[in-house]
Amino acid sequence: MLIVALDPPTGLDAFKWISTRLRLLEGIVSGFKIGLPALLRLGIDRVREIVKTYSSKDLLLIADLKLADVGFVMKLSAEVISYAGFNAIIAHSFIGVEGALEVLAQRCRELGLRLITVVSMTHPAASKMFDPILEQLINIAKEVGSWGIVVPATRPNVIRRARQLVGSEIKILAPGVGAQGATPGEAICSGADYEIVGRSITYSEDPYRAALQILSEQRERVARCRG
Repeated sequence: MLIVALDPPTGLDAFKWISTRLRLLEGIVSGFKIGLPALLRLGIDRVREIVKTYSSKDLLLIADLKLADVGFVMKLSAEVISYAGFNAIIAHSFIGVEGALEVLAQRCRELGLRLITVVSMTHPAASKMFDPILEQLINIAKEVGSWGIVVPATRPNVIRRARQLVGSEIKILAPGVGAQGATPGEAICSGADYEIVGRSITYSEDPYRAALQILSEQRERVARCRG
């Protein structure tokens, strides 16, 4: 139920920073998400050195590229991500199906990559840009067979609406827990399958203890809301 976002601060050894946190947390969390800044800093071969160590284990390893391009370019990106050892990739839903997500989705199926599509985001402008067309974006995700969708933990009402629209077919991943304001367990109580936590864990002096604390709070909140 907990995915850790690994976004190393500038000025530090990103390879060591990510490797250390993967090693510390792999036994207690559901997966990890590595974003574009780290991929750009390290390069794909250095990232592969890290990810390949864990790719045979039962962990979600998500490349958070938030792809939004024509299908051919996204297909090439998926191939690179698969080579690096990731088992999931994030793309935007708003780019549509024909010539875009349908191409990416097909290549993801061939590569064994889980496709996760963004249907809303945590920043304030998302409520104006994404939420009015939430149903349309979710229908796109369903049409291309997305394994999961991204919906912000900071807006539980959007998660509840998304869950109504997707039923039990699609996983909901909810970023924004901790530093962005959502409390552990709140998104899961609203219908999410996973909560994504970054800085509250990874920037802590003791990431392992911080993750255990988040998990404890998550379990307590879910136990209360589910009776």
